[in-house]
Amino acid sequence: MPNHPQADASTQQNRLVLLTGCSGYVGGRLLPMLESLPLKLRCLARKPEAVAGQVNSSTEVVQGDVLDRPSLDHALAGVHTAYYLVHLMSGSKDFEKEDRQAAVNFAEAARMAGVRRIIYLGGLGDDEAAGLSPHLRSRHEVGQIFRDSGVETIEFRASLVIGAGSLSFDLVKTLTERLPVMLCPLWLKTPTQPIAVDDVLRYLLAALDLPPGESRTFEIGCEDITTYGGIIQEYARQKGLRRWLIYVPVLTPYLSSLWLTLVKPAAFEVGRHLIEGLKNPTVVRDRKALSVFPFRPMSLKEAIARTIEASESRGS
Repeated sequence: MPNHPQADASTQQNRLVLLTGCSGYVGGRLLPMLESLPLKLRCLARKPEAVAGQVNSSTEVVQGDVLDRPSLDHALAGVHTAYYLVHLMSGSKDFEKEDRQAAVNFAEAARMAGVRRIIYLGGLGDDEAAGLSPHLRSRHEVGQIFRDSGVETIEFRASLVIGAGSLSFDLVKTLTERLPVMLCPLWLKTPTQPIAVDDVLRYLLAALDLPPGESRTFEIGCEDITTYGGIIQEYARQKGLRRWLIYVPVLTPYLSSLWLTLVKPAAFEVGRHLIEGLKNPTVVRDRKALSVFPFRPMSLKEAIARTIEASESRGS
């Protein structure tokens, strides 16, 4: 990692950071890590009372909605760095349109407020590939909106996040545990490069101290390129389960998503969009993150082992 002067303690303590998505999977784990740093933290929430019990007394919670442009002015006032961890897929019939509008609102408000940097977590996938899924296409579009705004943007692109509580990984976990024999579409053989949630958090935190410059996009993943079927088999191996994957060419993404009724019916729509993206290879093609950040992501084997340990310790 290139050497650069670190901000002194007084500068860090005066730096105001805004966290959006603090009630989400990644945001909820990033919150206490940011609270442990010498900085001022503000959280954006549609319902502040719903997150008040999650934050320290020193953390400010402000009311705001990314789909309500005027509400963002107060939230972003004085902010140096803003984390954008919002995804509207779970509560919208037209998530692409709403994610686009939310990003436009946030980018404009950030630019007007003089925000120095936006840190955004998006998704892997080749923009040039034909048939990019709506989910991945939307993730990339949001990053482009931020870059076009003129606010320096650090975008991380990740594939499936491995961690206890991650919807994507919980689908793998539950299906593996409940179905000894799985009828699988051929695209379950699609290459992917997942990443442990702990490593995602390390990248997000490290982006705070990157030297200022132009917007940058970092593709991040574990050291292993595998397939979704490979993730299922590795999880089964570590749990001591014998599982058979039978690949059939006629299973559509929609039919495959019916698996989700075994997990939780409420997650069906979100899961269906995630499954539609499995047809797209999600591997790291640009490896510059390895030269910019002073750590290496853990292996798939270690990521799954840690997740199993965390799940068992919390009794899930």
